[in-house]
Amino acid sequence: MLALVAFDVRFAQAQTLTTALLRPVRDGFVSPQESPLRRTSDNTTGDKAGDAANDAGLGNKETPAPSRIGNIPTYGRPAASGASTSGYDSLNRTRKKPKFYPGQARPKPPPGPGSRAPVVLTGPVRLSVPPSETANKTPIPPAMAGTVAGQPPRKRLRIDDDPFGAVGDYAGGFLVKSAIELGGGYDTNPRRSAAAKGSPFYLVAPEFLAVSDWERHAVVADLRGSFAGYGNTFPPPADGTISSAPVDIDRPDFTGHIDGRLDVSHDTRLLGQMRLRVSTDNPGSPNIQAGLARYPVYATIGSTVGVDQNFNRLQLSAGGTVDRTVYTDSKLTDGSSTSNDDRNFNQFGGVGRVSYDLLPGVKPFAEVEGDSRVHDVKLDRSGFQRDSSGGYVKAGSSFEFSRLLTGEISVGYAARDYVDPRLNRLEGLLVASSLTWTATPLTTAKFYSTTSIDETTLPGVSGVLTHVYTVEADHDFRRWLTAIGKFTWGSLDYQGDGRRDKIYTVSGDLIYKMNRSLWIKGTLRRDWLDSNLPGNSTASTVALVGVRLQN
Repeated sequence: MLALVAFDVRFAQAQTLTTALLRPVRDGFVSPQESPLRRTSDNTTGDKAGDAANDAGLGNKETPAPSRIGNIPTYGRPAASGASTSGYDSLNRTRKKPKFYPGQARPKPPPGPGSRAPVVLTGPVRLSVPPSETANKTPIPPAMAGTVAGQPPRKRLRIDDDPFGAVGDYAGGFLVKSAIELGGGYDTNPRRSAAAKGSPFYLVAPEFLAVSDWERHAVVADLRGSFAGYGNTFPPPADGTISSAPVDIDRPDFTGHIDGRLDVSHDTRLLGQMRLRVSTDNPGSPNIQAGLARYPVYATIGSTVGVDQNFNRLQLSAGGTVDRTVYTDSKLTDGSSTSNDDRNFNQFGGVGRVSYDLLPGVKPFAEVEGDSRVHDVKLDRSGFQRDSSGGYVKAGSSFEFSRLLTGEISVGYAARDYVDPRLNRLEGLLVASSLTWTATPLTTAKFYSTTSIDETTLPGVSGVLTHVYTVEADHDFRRWLTAIGKFTWGSLDYQGDGRRDKIYTVSGDLIYKMNRSLWIKGTLRRDWLDSNLPGNSTASTVALVGVRLQN
């Protein structure tokens, strides 16, 4: 009977041990909560009661665990068991951020997945290694080359597209660039008269450019001027003809504008511009009076205020313009002067434009403009009323194909009606364009054209319809040696007396760029004016050598 009892006890113990071996194990160990036996042979999983039993010499007592029948076994690690105490885990549990006292050092975050520890070079640093030394050696990553101990690796700089361009200086939130060109040369016919007489001359041409560097809004100031002074004098002949009258032909020229943009919202912008143009009548123009001692200087100052609104791909722009043109008095060779108040006028107008992003890089548009001109004097020196109203309509498209072809081109119609019924309507084809084609990294071709309706003082002539077209090619033989070829042609239509002039210009420039601050330039140009009226055709050759200083 005792044998049967002993056999039952041993069978029950063996069954308990077999069940424990078949239960899941987590990473090679059995959790104390899941273990069928409470192991008291060591202090890692045993409790105090087991330790006391061991100490008392009772041996390894085994306590059977509760039955797991009906429970789902768990295998492997539970979700997010290896997540840190801060940051993100897969269970999206709230993490408590550790608190740091002032002055307490904070631990550095561990490197992310796939990151490499920075390579620290000891001893002298070489940015290039001979091929013979790189055999059977692990190459150093380019981003780590030249790393100095204790410093982060240097970021690779962007390639400079214009290594000889002006760098500029920052003044507050503006990038400012300035330059001045100084040169001297010879002009075979500076007055553009039938009786040609040459003269040496000098040229001073300053430039100023300021561009804002703001996150929103923008302001751009672009100011360019020049002054050409001639050395020879032109004494009047005995017959006192107009073409040979003594004239001080020194000519100032200035073109400047300041553009501003106010970003009201993502799709709404307020636009503004102030502009100034200072110059004289072109030499050889029929507007020049007889017996002048100096060319009269005129100035045109104006402004434009408008708004630009985007509706997805559709863009609408509208603005108002105001311009004022003023001439100085004409000084004559006998010491007297005459007024040019009849040439002074104000111009008021408005312009509207609609464009649409049809394709990437193609943006067609349509533009309409209307204005009226009001002169200070009702009747000019010949008794004509020069007040007028007119405008233009044009349509075209802007282009931007991978920076290879950029700009815009348009064709339209321009017209102007005068108050005086004796002055015919001035009208004609309007062509405006500005295209740049980057044929190769070293060669660039440009095409630009303008159309304008200019005022005149000729009796019975409504105005001058002027078309000018220019083709230009730039080529870099080296980054520091550039050649520029340019061809210009155009027409001046004096509607009212049948006069029509054609102009042609061929020029070549050679630029040697010594560094970013100093360039040497040479220019050779040939000008022709071909008129249908006898005695008005002229020709001239200009040679110029100078330097350009820029910052």
